[in-house]
Amino acid sequence: MAMNRIHPNAKIASDVIVEDFTTISEHVEVGAGSWIGSNVTICDYVKIGKNCKIFPGAVIGGIPQDLKYRGEVSYVEIGDNVTIRECVTVNRGTAASGKGITRVGDNCLLMAYVHIAHDCKVGDNVVLVNSVGLAGESDVDDYAIIGGLSGVHQFSHIGAHVMLSGGSMVSKDVPPYILAGHRPLVFGGLNLVGLRRRGFTNEQIDSIREIYRIIYQSGHTTAEACDRVEAAFLPSVERDNILNFIRSSKRGIIRAKTSDEQIDE
Repeated sequence: MAMNRIHPNAKIASDVIVEDFTTISEHVEVGAGSWIGSNVTICDYVKIGKNCKIFPGAVIGGIPQDLKYRGEVSYVEIGDNVTIRECVTVNRGTAASGKGITRVGDNCLLMAYVHIAHDCKVGDNVVLVNSVGLAGESDVDDYAIIGGLSGVHQFSHIGAHVMLSGGSMVSKDVPPYILAGHRPLVFGGLNLVGLRRRGFTNEQIDSIREIYRIIYQSGHTTAEACDRVEAAFLPSVERDNILNFIRSSKRGIIRAKTSDEQIDE
């Protein structure tokens, strides 16, 4: 007879559906309207929002794959309306990072075999395509889409509204609103399709395009180019997002593509 192992102290909303052979540990919360498929494992210290769907084989809240982890209590937090497909793994945070929590925002789609390591922060409306791997303490901002089989180096930052081609290897930070691809990863222009779908006006898109022309084509250092952008453009959400992202980058941003490099969109 099929059965689940659900700890009696787990806080699971009354309308949550849990399929057969699933294990849910004591320190778990699952919000209303969620569905948890068969053979799912939800470990301790996990909070899952409302209307989430978790498909067979997923493991949420496993201890970090980090040699600095010493058994401390740490957390995973999943937002509302998140779909987690087959065999996804989301690990808990670590004390060593100073964060202690791995977060996935609202309305995200994590396709099959995605791995989100300790202390990552994934924003809202993010799509991680099949077999994407995020190494520890990586950040992925709102509306980013990362193509399948891509790998993200630890501590990397991927900006909002970015589209990365499949098979990308991310070792530098990827500024917002752009396309990126090739190996090594390079700037490939604006994510025009994504920006238009999300309601960016022609004026906003033109402004973003001109900002990146200065950053990537002016011949200045990145710091000098940022100063030129700040002087030449009035404050706006887009200008300030780009400048704040680049100036706060700890790994440096991806480079411009050369004339013979093509980016698959």
